[in-house]
Amino acid sequence: MSLSCIIIDDEPNAVNLLEILIRQTTQWELLAKCYDALEAMAFLKKQKVDFIFLDINLPQLTGMELAAVLPKETKIVFTTAYSEYAAESYTFQTIDYLLKPITLKRFLTSTQKIELHFGNKAPVDAPVVIPEKEYFFVKSGKVLSKIRLDDILYFEGEKEYVRLVTNAGQLLIYRRLKDIEEQLPLPFVRVHNSYIVNTKQLEKFQDNHIYIAGKQIPVSEKFKADFMAVIQQRIF
Repeated sequence: MSLSCIIIDDEPNAVNLLEILIRQTTQWELLAKCYDALEAMAFLKKQKVDFIFLDINLPQLTGMELAAVLPKETKIVFTTAYSEYAAESYTFQTIDYLLKPITLKRFLTSTQKIELHFGNKAPVDAPVVIPEKEYFFVKSGKVLSKIRLDDILYFEGEKEYVRLVTNAGQLLIYRRLKDIEEQLPLPFVRVHNSYIVNTKQLEKFQDNHIYIAGKQIPVSEKFKADFMAVIQQRIF
């Protein structure tokens, strides 16, 4: 997809990395690299772009302060080392929130979100998962149990095994939580070293905790940005 963008970041290494990722993995047109907020504002007055990559820790004006004075329709992908601004970032027209250092895998996931935002293509969710799957079989001991994805509330990692929790009960799976995470499509999201949740079952999110079927589940800073990137699509 052909899109136009600019990078706003005062760290040359971060700018260079983003430029390489853009040029090597997309067909987007990178129109400018701005190293402070005033330079970016001057450019955006003269040139329209589809979206901006915006760092938060900028001189003169922070990324949040700049976002607040830009036209309300400005689409933003925040790029920052600070996870604590993730929730606040979605008060703007935020498409994604990328935590530094940005990996190739995370950037490719972001490109899918960005292109989905500007088009109506179905997302391709990594890795190696068919999102249309409605169920799978879970091996617990010597038993294979059929589990519908929509029935799952959350997964909880407990040392050598994972606890799969549904409204109907629980199963113990002798696998690592990371292995299970890699096989799950959206709406399943890792929110903590010990938890993967089904966002369809989410009742509320408050004070860095998710509530599902009366269970309070913590959202750690490590996973907060990715969690917010998923649920922001349904925030009014």
